[in-house]
Amino acid sequence: MCENSWNDKDFTYPQYCMASLSATLTYDTLRFGEFEDFPETSEPVWILGKEYNALTEKDDILSDVTSRLWFTYRKNFPPIGGTGPTSDTGWGCMLRCGQMILGEALLCRHLGRDWRWARGQKHREEYISILNAFIDKKDSYYSIHQIAQMGVGEGKPIGQWYGPNTVAQVLKKLTVFDTWSRLVVHVAMDNTVVIEEIKRLCMPWLDSAGEAEGATEMNGCLEGACAFAEEETALWKPLVLLIPLRLGLSDINEAYIETLKQCFMLPQSLGVIGGKPNSAHYFIGYVGEELIFLDPHTTQPAVEPSEDGQVYDDTYHCQHPPCRMHICELDPSIAAGFFCSTEDEFDDWCMRIRRLSCKRGGLPMFELVESQPSHMVSVDALNLTPG
Repeated sequence: MCENSWNDKDFTYPQYCMASLSATLTYDTLRFGEFEDFPETSEPVWILGKEYNALTEKDDILSDVTSRLWFTYRKNFPPIGGTGPTSDTGWGCMLRCGQMILGEALLCRHLGRDWRWARGQKHREEYISILNAFIDKKDSYYSIHQIAQMGVGEGKPIGQWYGPNTVAQVLKKLTVFDTWSRLVVHVAMDNTVVIEEIKRLCMPWLDSAGEAEGATEMNGCLEGACAFAEEETALWKPLVLLIPLRLGLSDINEAYIETLKQCFMLPQSLGVIGGKPNSAHYFIGYVGEELIFLDPHTTQPAVEPSEDGQVYDDTYHCQHPPCRMHICELDPSIAAGFFCSTEDEFDDWCMRIRRLSCKRGGLPMFELVESQPSHMVSVDALNLTPG
């Protein structure tokens, strides 16, 4: 039994570093250590919406896992804030998990879910651009520096440990500055996803069309969304939906387990960030009663891109069998992620979630509603965060 949930504790850099140092691996440990091979089982393996057979498709499973971006502790990067830490060992694991779930969204956005990484291959420009957005330096969109400094606005001093909700809120703020990807990151609070709210965020021209309707006679070029600049009139801005959840008090309520598994089966799945008490992981799937995850608790040297922007990327992909843990060991505080590149994909996601809520044998993890309940106030509407 876990007496306290990990995201209810605040650890500063030196405190948490000492508390978790024994659990931290080095890259050399990873390279030369032994890892448990993937189980020989007839049960289906689900990885971010894709189903595999462990007996006949093991190579495909490992290729899929290896192709996910793997962000771990790093050392010897420029000091955060100019005078802060030069390593995130011991305190940055949830920040790295946040990078991984957002990195998966960017891969889906620019390369597609079926893209695969292979060592030594010539990489597409989009892949290099994605990787550069996470390099450990202050001017990368989603670097540890940006996340840590943006977290100060969420009440988290640099070097303090984050929970899933905090990292979700920070990622939402940072994506505003990424004009290349033009994502909408929506953090659904109070266990409630409001369809109307999301469609308004992903299709802002709808509001503009209503406002412009009365101006049509004065300016003949105003036809609905025509008032927006051309780049703002895309029919749908790709959506990253993050849903912070608490699935129990000190342990996960078993009534949620089947529903949680179903989330990994959805084609829109970005996985789940969470973990064990005081130890964050990025969960990408499951097999049987075990969750499959990428573990950030490995300290690797910081990577500096070459002058032409190329990045030595071997250490950004996990090239050993993925880690597994029994689903009952999961801390109840998590954030689930989903990516919808089009309105049709979002509508399909809504349909699948409604079907799940009608199934017996599982408790819905969140509520899906058409419009905002009267007791809820939209953070986006209040403009409390950039958006």
